[in-house]
Amino acid sequence: MSVDIQTGNTRPMSILIAALGGEGGGVLLGWLIESARAAGLAMQATSVPGVAQRTGATSYYLEMMAKPASGKTPVFALAPVAGQVDVVLASELLESGRMIERGFVSPATTLITSASRVYTTAEKMHGGDGRFSDQRLHTAGQDMAGRYVALDLQALAQEHGTLISATLYGALAGAGVLPWPASLCEEIIGRDGGRRAQASIAGFRAACAAVAAPRLQQHLAALQPAVQAVWLERIARLPTAMQINAAHAVVRLSDYQDAAYAGQYLDRLAALDLAVHLVPDVAAEAARLLALWMSYEDVFRVADLKTAAPRFARIRDEAHAGADDIVTVTEHFKPGVDEIAAVLPKRLGRWLLTRVKPGTVGKGMHLPTSKVWGFTALRLLALFGRARRRSLRYTEEQLAIDAWLKALAEAHQLAPQVVRLPALRRGYGDTHARGLRNYRHLFDTLVQPALARGVTDADVAVLKSAIDAALADPEGPALNQALEKAGMVKLPVTEKPIIWATRQRGVGA
Repeated sequence: MSVDIQTGNTRPMSILIAALGGEGGGVLLGWLIESARAAGLAMQATSVPGVAQRTGATSYYLEMMAKPASGKTPVFALAPVAGQVDVVLASELLESGRMIERGFVSPATTLITSASRVYTTAEKMHGGDGRFSDQRLHTAGQDMAGRYVALDLQALAQEHGTLISATLYGALAGAGVLPWPASLCEEIIGRDGGRRAQASIAGFRAACAAVAAPRLQQHLAALQPAVQAVWLERIARLPTAMQINAAHAVVRLSDYQDAAYAGQYLDRLAALDLAVHLVPDVAAEAARLLALWMSYEDVFRVADLKTAAPRFARIRDEAHAGADDIVTVTEHFKPGVDEIAAVLPKRLGRWLLTRVKPGTVGKGMHLPTSKVWGFTALRLLALFGRARRRSLRYTEEQLAIDAWLKALAEAHQLAPQVVRLPALRRGYGDTHARGLRNYRHLFDTLVQPALARGVTDADVAVLKSAIDAALADPEGPALNQALEKAGMVKLPVTEKPIIWATRQRGVGA
């Protein structure tokens, strides 16, 4: 798909399917049509049946918009034009050569082909080895296409007891060029139910993961190979824009908490995608900021990061220390009652906040992590992070995350701004307290009222300027100026503590 820079209009995305008779090319076209309809996209499809020596060479052509139509009805072409096709699918390697020869493959084209062969009559009639060179076909695809994907989709189809149409669709989804997620593809494939649909879904998933794996595997390199395969299959089912950030997040959250927590992250992204069809930029930012929010910094995380081996190597490098030099590292801790209550069990943490004034600062401590006793103390503290799920702050953060995701799903034109809100909740200690105050104020006074009465263009502009001001100046004056200019309620005079009771603030806190 391309954009006309002068007019800003987006031209339709075009998909050309080159298949042989009996391979399910028409079924694949039907799945694409139903998926586009389910995604609310305007589209048009045509097919050109052929009669040839390999049971009929057939072409199917689809044009569609990448976003739901608004305003005028788009006009689509009935047939592909050389040099103007975005995606070419070939069910057999020589069919990809036929598409190249006809000029449908260009540097702007993604060419996806099965590496399998169905030999022509001319190849079979040759007295010796009359097969056409597979390598020449692969070389032509690599040279002519902007992106070339080739794997044995026929073998994958046979392995899962389905037709190549299912694995072709999976390869297309795994390539990340569709304007809808893999989960919608599976929903369309499985509508008829039964064993045949389940086999098709299995083949679809296998091909989707096989194509997506090279793009994502490098980001999962820190995990064991057996574990990588499980995550690859789940990540490949997300919208393409989310996938790279999701791969990073799985590694981060598995280290932060455990595999189940990383799985919860993917579940949240999948649920968000089902709730609303996000534009790519918003989807990518949602995946990134959700990962950062779910790995919020508490004393457990800080202790874990301060005792990580790469950190000590970095400190030695920054100090230009030689192999025989002694480097002493001393950590300064001054936890407040807010941070202590945050990591306690829910009831105990809330009890502490009712007994001790929020914001009270404890006695400063100095721990030499370059010595055994100091390092051991922090490592023991970091290990308590495994019990984080029972802590007060964990409970409150998860409620706030769910409220943000719900708002994002309902935000529509406000989504590009709502998705930015978690960026305010960064840091640790006082930095986090200020950011949390700003986040809560904007969420409670701008986002929720706008969603309740209906979002306007003015709401979008005000929230954008407010977030820009809060990011530029977390202390608050710039944000207050932006709110005052828009006639909105300014920040409260007193700063709120890091932890707040759900009963007092509500789910949207």
